[in-house]
Amino acid sequence: MAGTSPAMVRAGNIAAAMGQGRQIEFPWPGRYQTPMSSTVAPSLASPRRETAPPEHARALRIWLATLALLIVVMVMVGGATRLTGSGLSITEWQPIIGVVPPLSDADWDKAFATYQKIPQYTELKRGMSLDEFKTIFWWEWAHRFLGRLIGVVFSVPFLGFWLAGYIPRAYLPRLISLFLLGGLQGAVGWYMVKSGLVDRTDVSQYRLAAHFGTALLILGYTLWLLFGLGAEAREDHHGALLRAPIWVAGSILGLIFLQLLAGALVAGLEAGFGFNTWPLINGAFIPNGLGEASPWYLNPFENPLTVQFDHRMLGYSVVAACFAQLAWLALRHAPPQLIDSALTLALIASLQALLGVWTLLLVVPIPLGVAHQTGAVAVFCAAVYHLWLTTRLTAPEMVHTAASA
Repeated sequence: MAGTSPAMVRAGNIAAAMGQGRQIEFPWPGRYQTPMSSTVAPSLASPRRETAPPEHARALRIWLATLALLIVVMVMVGGATRLTGSGLSITEWQPIIGVVPPLSDADWDKAFATYQKIPQYTELKRGMSLDEFKTIFWWEWAHRFLGRLIGVVFSVPFLGFWLAGYIPRAYLPRLISLFLLGGLQGAVGWYMVKSGLVDRTDVSQYRLAAHFGTALLILGYTLWLLFGLGAEAREDHHGALLRAPIWVAGSILGLIFLQLLAGALVAGLEAGFGFNTWPLINGAFIPNGLGEASPWYLNPFENPLTVQFDHRMLGYSVVAACFAQLAWLALRHAPPQLIDSALTLALIASLQALLGVWTLLLVVPIPLGVAHQTGAVAVFCAAVYHLWLTTRLTAPEMVHTAASA
């Protein structure tokens, strides 16, 4: 039709289609149109991620960082409590009124009399003076007090943040789980202490390892929540994560966790006070006597020689694995932040291994023993951070961008 513009023709076609009841297909998207995959699909496939505003996230990070620091301090005091033989000085579990220490001479006499009934006193410390008892009492009391303090530092701010609307919805069940883990740790601690009150002069190495392992899980989970706060808003992953770096980082974290549990067995059996030579044990790299316990499967848990040997071998494995990961990431042209994190982990693991050798050769003096346990926690924290960072920096487009830079 002469004089008819293309726009009028398209309008006529649309009108005709409407009159015939046919479906209308627009050949170009209008500005008001958005693809279904970008609006409806996400709302059906996964709920919208709720994040905390920057000022809320900052307050929550300070809170969680304080909790993590207190947990580390509690682990250090726990190590000192173990090395000074103080862990059985308080023979009752009183979560509330136990926060008040003995205040009078009569209270101290009662606490001491209670301690004098357990095998540790009757078989190992008979004749201990009241002043000596007070020294070990204060170590254990401080350890338990820190546990109570952590509970308060968690609970009070948690209620305040929750009432003020600071806590993102996704974080609420995670924080409640963290609180439950803390309660479980208190019960595991008392379960450990009970093992040394009747038939033993010390606590069970199995229960000690469980107590230490639970503390590590709580610390690791606290750090994971801390690292993730506010990070959701910066995520721009549009593809599947590369699995290999995550599996490698996760495996190394698992190996470090296993090594720390082996260290708890060494502490529980006091295996560090024997075989104080390095790199050989009894003149051999693989000494005789590793299988002396019967049945054989108890050797990794109850034979002090085997337990210390395993702890050494796991230490070597951790250092080797950390440096292998570093080299592998460098060869794959991983993001620089990831390489830096792997390098930091490898260096901390190396320093911790050297500190362990030093502690062994000097037959575990208390300051070095506490430093060695603190170093172990530092390696664990570095591994947790590295794994978290790996999950953030291994999207295909990020790795491709880093490789092409």
